[in-house]
Amino acid sequence: MEIRILEKAKDKLSMSFMVRGTTPAYANTLRRFMMQEVPTMAIEDVEFTKNSSAMYDETVAHRLGLIPLTTDLKSYRVKKGPEDDGAAACEAIFTLKAKGPCTVYASALKGKDSKIVPVYPEMPICILLKGQELELSATAILGKGKEHTKWSAGHVWYSYEPTLTINPKSDQLESVKHLYPAQIFDKSGKIDKAAILDNNLVDAVDGVNDEVIKVEYNDKNIIFHVEAWGQLDAKAMVQKAIELFDEELDALEGAVKELQ
Repeated sequence: MEIRILEKAKDKLSMSFMVRGTTPAYANTLRRFMMQEVPTMAIEDVEFTKNSSAMYDETVAHRLGLIPLTTDLKSYRVKKGPEDDGAAACEAIFTLKAKGPCTVYASALKGKDSKIVPVYPEMPICILLKGQELELSATAILGKGKEHTKWSAGHVWYSYEPTLTINPKSDQLESVKHLYPAQIFDKSGKIDKAAILDNNLVDAVDGVNDEVIKVEYNDKNIIFHVEAWGQLDAKAMVQKAIELFDEELDALEGAVKELQ
């Protein structure tokens, strides 16, 4: 198996990479691990001291839970049970105190750990009118996307490596040219293979006319596209998923040996 990075965003929140010599079953399992098994930090419990806003406590708490928080997997661990309640290694505590008139943003959440902060400080929570107040304490814990989407680290999808066969001399080109995206043609009007791949237009040209552009896929070489929400960067998200995948395989191997 070979892994090759194809593209990486400057903000490190998105990337594309190809895995050569794999199978769709492995690819789909890895995709699920990235989206559902990688733990991230999110607010789980909220205790209100004051709330005279127009929103119910439950609505404000729901919004707080959906605020992405930067995650430190080295300092925190997932709760194992009630015995971990209040454990510093399992919880990050935030406080919020605001008085209107103002818009309350995620930046109003104040915590003791500088490594656990809102990814998007300008995400609005609610609007307070004159005289309205909001005061609360919130507890964030590590969780997994399979439990609730607020703990999902990002979105992942994959596609098979495409192979394009282009026939620029086809007598059918002019009659179907208008069916193709304009971006795939260069200044001289010829089909630019690189433009199709760079602009992710393979699906747009597939099936239009195989005599002009024929698209074939190799399901042994799979291209992953990862978009992290910000709790972790895309690279850390992939690395943690592979680590967890390996742990599950080791556990399965041990269980099989016990049956023998």
